[in-house]
Amino acid sequence: MNKKLLSILQYFLFAALAAFFVWLSLRGLDGKKWEELKTALHRAHYWILVPVLFFLLLSNWIRALRWKQLIEPMGYRPSILNTFFGVLIGYFVNLGAPRLGEVMKCTVLARYEKIPAEKLIGTIVAERAFDVICLATVFALAFFVQFDVLQSLASTSIYPLFQNSDGKISYQKIIIPLASLIIFLLLIRFFSNKFGHINIVQKIKNILIGVWHGLTSVKDVKNKPLFFVYTIMIWVLYLISTWCGFFAITETSKLTMGDALTVLAMGSVGMVVSPGGIGLYPLLVEKTVTLYGVPTDPPIGQALGWLLWFGQFLNFIIFGVASFILLPRINKKRYETLPDNTGKNS
Repeated sequence: MNKKLLSILQYFLFAALAAFFVWLSLRGLDGKKWEELKTALHRAHYWILVPVLFFLLLSNWIRALRWKQLIEPMGYRPSILNTFFGVLIGYFVNLGAPRLGEVMKCTVLARYEKIPAEKLIGTIVAERAFDVICLATVFALAFFVQFDVLQSLASTSIYPLFQNSDGKISYQKIIIPLASLIIFLLLIRFFSNKFGHINIVQKIKNILIGVWHGLTSVKDVKNKPLFFVYTIMIWVLYLISTWCGFFAITETSKLTMGDALTVLAMGSVGMVVSPGGIGLYPLLVEKTVTLYGVPTDPPIGQALGWLLWFGQFLNFIIFGVASFILLPRINKKRYETLPDNTGKNS
C-alpha cells in the first residue's frame, strides 16, 4: 500500500478513535446533566491550572535532562535547551499526529545539534521502555495504597466473572482463560519460529528486540543513579500535578495523594490509547473518582476529568507553540557556524 495513503488512513483512524471516545464520555448527558456539567466547570478554580502547568513543565525539563543522559554515551552533548524544546515539540505534534511526535523530537535535535536522527531513535525506545515500567509500578503502588477501594471494586465487578450461579468460585471459569492464554502464547511462539521470514513478524520481533535494547542501554549512562532519580521525579511530578488538579473543584478537593495515584494510573492509559487523551482520559478519571465518593449526579467526576485533561492540553499547546517560536531564534547563530557539536555543547 502507498505510504502516503497509509499515513492518511492512520490519521483518519486516530481522528475516528478520538471522536468515539468523546462520544463515549458525553453520551450519558441529557439536558439537565449537561447544564450541571457546565455549572461545575464554570464554578471551577481555574487558577489551580497554574501550578498544574508548572509541575508538568518541570517534569518535561527533567525528561529532557534524562534524554540528554541517554544521548551522551554516543559522543554527543546536546544543549539542554534544544533537548527541552524537542521534548515539548514532540508532545505538541502528538496531539495532531500520534506517534509522529517521537520522530519530530528526534528531527529537531538532529537539525540543531548535528546528531544523526537514526541514533536518536534508539534513545526514544529506551525512554518508552522505562515509561512502561514506571506505569506498571504506578499501578502496583495504587493497588497496595488503595487496596480497600480496589478490593471493593473487584468484589462487585471482577469476582462475579469467576463465580457460578450459587455465588461460589467456578474453577472452570478460571482454568479456561488461563489455558487460552497459554495456548495463545504457544501459538505466538510457533508462528514466530515458523513464519519468522514474513515482514510483519520481523517487525514485531524488531520492536521487542528494540525494547530490550532500550532497557539495557542504561548500562552506558555515566551516572546511573541520577538516571533513575530523574525517572522517579518525572512520575512524582505527574502525581503532584494530578493531586493539585483536585483542588480546582470544591467537591474533589478532599481527595488524597493516594487517590491521585489511582487517577494517574488510569488517566495514563487514556493518554496512551486515545490521541492526546481526548475523551478517554476524562472518562477514565470520572470512573475512577466515583470509587472515592465523587458524585456522578451532578457529574462532578466528569467535570474533573475534563478539567484535568484541559490542563494537559494547555501544557502541550502553550509550551509546544512557544518551543517552535523560540527554537530557531536561540539557534540562529550557532546553527550556521557549528559543523559538529560532538563534545562542544553542554
